[in-house]
Amino acid sequence: MEPQVSPAPFRTDATGAALPAPAAAEPRDLGFGAKVASESRQRLLNRDGTFNVEREGLTPFASLSLYHFLLTVSWPRFLAFVSAGFLLVNALFAAAYTTLGPGALGGVTATSVGERFVKGFFFSIQTLATIGYGAVHPASMAANLVVTIEVLVGLMGLALATGLVFARFSRPTAKILFSDSALIAPYHGGTAFMFRIVNGRSNQLIEVTAQVSLSRRRAGSRREFDQLALERDRVTFFPLSWTVVHPITPESPLWGMTEEDLLAADAEFFILLKGLDETFSQEVHARSSYKAEELVWGARFVNVFHLDREDGRLGIDITRISEIEREAVEAES
Repeated sequence: MEPQVSPAPFRTDATGAALPAPAAAEPRDLGFGAKVASESRQRLLNRDGTFNVEREGLTPFASLSLYHFLLTVSWPRFLAFVSAGFLLVNALFAAAYTTLGPGALGGVTATSVGERFVKGFFFSIQTLATIGYGAVHPASMAANLVVTIEVLVGLMGLALATGLVFARFSRPTAKILFSDSALIAPYHGGTAFMFRIVNGRSNQLIEVTAQVSLSRRRAGSRREFDQLALERDRVTFFPLSWTVVHPITPESPLWGMTEEDLLAADAEFFILLKGLDETFSQEVHARSSYKAEELVWGARFVNVFHLDREDGRLGIDITRISEIEREAVEAES
């Protein structure tokens, strides 16, 4: 027989009038949507901070933002892209000079098409760079028109390239190094979920905040999200490493869960970090995640600090951020 449940008493104001019942708390959603959260079998957030979601339905040109791509791509790829564009533009103008015939450029003694293309290619480079050696020069009206167009393209291209390089240098980004694994480690007589981070650049970050959320499957395939309470969710200064700790207390979603439970629930821990870049006085972000199989149970992080320096200064060995040592952990119940 079902147990009888007494109705909750009405809330009243100072006059005794009934107040509406409080709205039920809605399930927490990190923005992935119920469909993705329920059906996705892959990790939702990659270790490098990119989302493991594929968008379809847009044409490549509709979804492509060349400016955004050139701002966010790595420096080697950016330089390779600019260099390829520079060579392509000069090749196009060299083809135009070659098409105009042998008399288009003065000072060119080449007779074959290939030799004239090479001469036109280097003449195009000199024109775009406004070098003007004078050995080769336009000798016809058509060639002068092509030179006019090329000079305009060169001025616009230089302005765009300069703006992009300036924007890339002035755009602050965070380079937070995360430990390779997160730990379930002994902590003040109990256990805690923890991971370690360190600033990978020489710049200073201040007012750094951390937010950790847990994603797990419950009630079949339904995925739920819980925000984990941290021992400390903010540090004013971040010159050293920071071990972010979530104590596993009876109020924690991890209370009583074993390694097998987290694996069966397809658990994933999402990390979002925000801080103020002192150099640019702008906010920067970093994010990453740990899957259940990337947790190490029964271990603690080794000490990364150097306290025996001759000058008395505090030192830190960043290369040891992921080093751990084993230690037994008792399961919470």
